[in-house]
Amino acid sequence: MGHGRKKKRTHAVPSQEEMEKIPKTLVVKSGSVGRSVGALVSDVRHVMEPNTASKLKERKTNKIKDYIAVSSQLGLTHLMLFSQTEAGTNLRIGRIPRGPTLYFRVNKYSLAKDCLKLQRTPHVSDAEYKTSPLIILNNFAGEEKGKELKLMTAMLQNMFPAINPSTMHLSDARRVVLFNYNEATGMVDFRHFTIVVKPVGVTKGVKRVIMAKNLPSLAGYDDISEYVLREAFASESDVEDGPENSVTLPQDYVGRGNTKNEQRAIRLLELGPRMELRLMKIEGGLCEGDILYHNYLHKTKSQLEKEARMRQIKLTRQARRRQEQEQNVERKKKVKSRKVNTAKNEKTSDDDRDNDDEYDSMSGADSDAAPSDNSDVESEAKIVLPKSTRTRASADDFGADEFKESDDEDDGAGDGEMNDEDDYAEEERKPAKRSKISKSATPKKAKSSKSSNKRK
Repeated sequence: MGHGRKKKRTHAVPSQEEMEKIPKTLVVKSGSVGRSVGALVSDVRHVMEPNTASKLKERKTNKIKDYIAVSSQLGLTHLMLFSQTEAGTNLRIGRIPRGPTLYFRVNKYSLAKDCLKLQRTPHVSDAEYKTSPLIILNNFAGEEKGKELKLMTAMLQNMFPAINPSTMHLSDARRVVLFNYNEATGMVDFRHFTIVVKPVGVTKGVKRVIMAKNLPSLAGYDDISEYVLREAFASESDVEDGPENSVTLPQDYVGRGNTKNEQRAIRLLELGPRMELRLMKIEGGLCEGDILYHNYLHKTKSQLEKEARMRQIKLTRQARRRQEQEQNVERKKKVKSRKVNTAKNEKTSDDDRDNDDEYDSMSGADSDAAPSDNSDVESEAKIVLPKSTRTRASADDFGADEFKESDDEDDGAGDGEMNDEDDYAEEERKPAKRSKISKSATPKKAKSSKSSNKRK
């Protein structure tokens, strides 16, 4: 049983720090633009791949603040904003989030599809857009050209990732973006190319055989020498690919036969789009702030100082207003919390009041039932209490009953004898009552005995 294919090439995944260093550009349109400007925006997004949002769908109502709000989450570093007015098409390139911002007027432009139509055999491949393009700045150097060009050079360079020739792979260099400054007209030309590698020192027919994936048809030739000698004459492109324009490949490159240490000619094929730009002004912030440069307006020193002073006053007012708003928010929060606490206290007091009412109602019912019981007890007390306690005159007659009883004892012996007789009579009546009760109980027992005899 055969073994599976072993992976020989390894693709190094960039670390998080390296990913954060890679600049990412957001290409959008602002306001209402025509169909051609919308196609231009799509072409520029295609140029900035893979470090851009190529399928972004923005709205006409989106503001710059909306893009700044999501820039930190998406890791955006630059903003390219296209807009269209009655005067023409404009392009703003700004550094997120604090600027500066370059304002360009797009004098002319051509779409990518128009550039490909001009070629006899257009070169189209999606694999070329998997890596970032190289940037070439031509004719931007020179101290006599002004500070605006230095700032423009730094801005354009930082839009593309930096490269290290000693560590980069040659196969990653697939495309080129060219910015060319024309001193005569003051214009900046924008071009987009793909890199093509061709053999050197062979005829056009042999190049086709070497570079083509499929061999050409030789049905119209008697011998292969006819095919080779028929196109032996050098064309303009063959002259450009002479020995003086050839290079030795330090690494393997994409394409058939492009191996290390081979002699190859480097050519550029345009992919599009094209743009002709004119720098109008530079602002210190992101689409706002101090005007660092203007192509038409030139102000004196006193005017610049006045604008700076007015700007400082505006910033002071904004800071004061922001502070007042924060204080108002804090005050409203305190008032709201106080109202909430008051509502909670009122609710608890209402609950306590309801509980008290329920307790009072229950205690009232008990008090209504209590007097009836007391009245029964009092009535029973009136029946049970002896006569001596009922005949007591008042609470102040301390020992009055005892004093009367002693007086009665001292009155005479006759009364005492009569009392003794009465007591004796009462004692004789009590056994009589007991006998009556016993007599009434005995017949019942007799009846029960008689009934039991009858049953027997």
